[in-house]
Amino acid sequence: MTSSPEFHTYPARLTDAQRERVLDVLKEGAVQGRLSHDTFVRRMELALAARVPAELDALTADLTEKGRLSRRLYRAVRHASAFSVRLRRVWQAEKLPPLLFPEPGPHPLRIGRDPVNGLRLSHDTVSRLHAELSCQGRIWVLRDLGSTNGTTVNGRRVTGSIVVQDGDMVGFGSMSFRLTAR
Repeated sequence: MTSSPEFHTYPARLTDAQRERVLDVLKEGAVQGRLSHDTFVRRMELALAARVPAELDALTADLTEKGRLSRRLYRAVRHASAFSVRLRRVWQAEKLPPLLFPEPGPHPLRIGRDPVNGLRLSHDTVSRLHAELSCQGRIWVLRDLGSTNGTTVNGRRVTGSIVVQDGDMVGFGSMSFRLTAR
């Protein structure tokens, strides 16, 4: 008597497209601030190691928006959060000490802790030669000079040069000012 061959059924292998879709949802969740960096990295590792679709579904279950109401709610929360950030920035800018633009001239205004600077800031977080502010035509440009604790404009770190204008918040290390033309 001959026995029939046994057929083993294995779960279907996940496709690269399925993994990519999950990774896209995870990336979007991280961009929206719904996942911390550590959670994003861990879930990405789990997505790459997943063997069945149910494992992938579990990784994005809390990130997928189920209906129109959910999408509207998430959008409203995003807009409210963005508004509160802008409001806080404006509030902080008004409370900062003013930093007057210097008279335009052939040489930039050097900013730092060293006494040779045109604007000396005696604070431990300010580098000896921290930044420089120059007028190029009618445009003011702030340039970080490789400072240790960084130069910021409106809360964003400057790498290289950036155009600044009246009302911008500028930071040198942990010292902050509001630029003003008055």
